[in-house]
Amino acid sequence: AAGQDKSMEDKLRSLGQEHLFEGLDDSQRAGLLQQASELDSQLPGGLVGYVETAQKLLNDSAEGVNPFSGFQPQIPAGEKLQVGSEVFLEMESVGSKAIKDAAFVLVAGGLGERLGYKGIKVSLPLYIIERERCFLDLYIGHILALQRAHGDGRKLPLAIMTSDDTHALTVELLEKHKNFGMDSDQIIIVKQNKVPALMDVKARFASSAGKIETKPHGHGDVHTLLHQHGLVKKWQEEGRKWVVFFQDTNGIIFRALTAVLGVSCKCNFDVNSVCVPRTPGEAVGGICKLVHQDGREFTVNVEYNQLDPLLRSTNDFATGDVADPATGHSPFPGNINCLVFGIAQYKNVLDATGGKVNEFVNPKYADSSKTSFKSPTRLECMMQDFPLLLPPESNVGFTEIDRWLCFSPVKNNLTDAATKARNGLPPECAGSAERDAMMLNCRLLSLAGVEVEMEGTSGTFADIPIDFPPLVVLLPSFGTSLLEIKEKISPDSKAKVTGRSALVLEGDVSIQGTLELDGALVVRAAPGAKVVIQSLLVNNAGWRLEKAEDEDSMQDDMLKMRGYKVVRTETKEIIITEPGVHTISH
Repeated sequence: AAGQDKSMEDKLRSLGQEHLFEGLDDSQRAGLLQQASELDSQLPGGLVGYVETAQKLLNDSAEGVNPFSGFQPQIPAGEKLQVGSEVFLEMESVGSKAIKDAAFVLVAGGLGERLGYKGIKVSLPLYIIERERCFLDLYIGHILALQRAHGDGRKLPLAIMTSDDTHALTVELLEKHKNFGMDSDQIIIVKQNKVPALMDVKARFASSAGKIETKPHGHGDVHTLLHQHGLVKKWQEEGRKWVVFFQDTNGIIFRALTAVLGVSCKCNFDVNSVCVPRTPGEAVGGICKLVHQDGREFTVNVEYNQLDPLLRSTNDFATGDVADPATGHSPFPGNINCLVFGIAQYKNVLDATGGKVNEFVNPKYADSSKTSFKSPTRLECMMQDFPLLLPPESNVGFTEIDRWLCFSPVKNNLTDAATKARNGLPPECAGSAERDAMMLNCRLLSLAGVEVEMEGTSGTFADIPIDFPPLVVLLPSFGTSLLEIKEKISPDSKAKVTGRSALVLEGDVSIQGTLELDGALVVRAAPGAKVVIQSLLVNNAGWRLEKAEDEDSMQDDMLKMRGYKVVRTETKEIIITEPGVHTISH
């Protein structure tokens, strides 16, 4: 051990880290060397690789080197789908046959601190009226529903990337809820490690009391971790063809995934980014085709703060990040960090690179000399930069889908959300995500033939104006894709939902005849039970939305982060637990 310690100390000194040893006693010194050895084994490329990359990137940053030097941006190639169109339904049909060949990866390294919430983000509920169902429950519910409908008897695996901040709480959440119905051999948790914090342009590590300070490295680690744990190799050996990556608080993403998988199959994409029409200037990266003078080409995300200067540096886009007059949107679609990878090319590139995506550094300089920082920085990496590692013959594209079907994250607290709303930007808070999910549910029912009055309660809640539709919750077990939901609503049925109504559908529920809803209705069919609505007229006092300003509400984090609560006055409930077909006709 003494020899190992000596060589680790030599290594640190050779990397310009001798300051770490100043004033340490023997036990602190031993602790430092132990920590350094752990970091050395965890970092792809070890400490040497980390310091060398850091010195180069910090030098480039101080000199203002443009990372896109030599590249010309071009408009990327991909598919644009209109929800409900023939092509969309065809892609859902193709994608549903590919579900059995998919593996899923949830990137869940974040806490809810920015939302004024102490726990992990995946433990938050999407719907306040189904508040016991957190994001993780809904995601697993969708995967299990897809597995039942299209899995061909195969289990669909879910890998979850956690961080030091979220790992224990994620494990606890899964244990407490028995994996939300998933078999334990289906869920694999991989934890990302932190990286050394850098205190100056020489890439000297920040430390205190003999401990190297560490910071998160970013979600680009997911590729390294999947490789280190042998998961992609295992999935490929099991005959799987696709890996689907999704984020922790975009609760509606599964509604789009069947169609996106269909596009991946049809176009044979090695990488398929799910995109939304992007408003110029919006804080969402844009997918660009970058063509280098030397002939290299990449289709990849360019961060929103880099997109405008990159475009302005060219003749073709000299006006910068502006809208295409024909569409009103940027010609570079907005990346929402949901990616579908073809497993064959993914596995080859992981074997060749270890999954180490290009790092970047974003220091906040203390002064104009650009030698020291206001606070320690670190190297970071992003999962969506993976296409930069792909060989030239790779097929990289995107699928652009209406935002309402695939993107409404919970990422802002009420103060930030109110500012965004005032500036005409999506507030992206708990209330707006819940409204968007309910609006999506209403639209899916409407596309399936139900007559839905789209205007419900409008109001300003915690300084954020929100227009609610009817309070409609379609749980994953009722159906995920538009095609599945169309199958639940018979073409000759007559169903009508008024604007003041609330509707919760769970399990195998179908509407064959008439349903007239003016009030609140909850229909739940347990596994094995099938509910057929033949004729049902519901007219009751229902539920209503109210501002949550009273003292009790302010003590409740879930109500407080929304600014509203739902008051249930009267509800018609149909809860069926017995297996078999149950016909409802009143």
